Amino acid sequence: MIPLSYYLMLSAVLFAIGMGGVLLRRNAVAILLSVEIMLNSANLNLVAFSRYVAPHEASGQIFALFVMAVAAAEVAVGLALILMIYRNLQSVNLDQFNIFKW
Repeated sequence: MIPLSYYLMLSAVLFAIGMGGVLLRRNAVAILLSVEIMLNSANLNLVAFSRYVAPHEASGQIFALFVMAVAAAEVAVGLALILMIYRNLQSVNLDQFNIFKW
């Protein structure tokens, strides 16, 4: 049986990779992918803690399904915004997104 600390370390590494992608990337699509990596890290934590705290209940798995549903909605809205901006600016570089300024 794999100890809980291994899952937590893997989740921390995934979250760090996602955070690095959000902070260092300039491409909007890559930033959305990095946010998805961070959400998958949270899902891993939910399922791992559910397995070790209450192994006969599926509460962590149910919460992970809700997080996946919210992530799918976030990607749909985010990609729609990126496609709309790409049609106007012909770029997905975040440095050129000044159309949201007042």
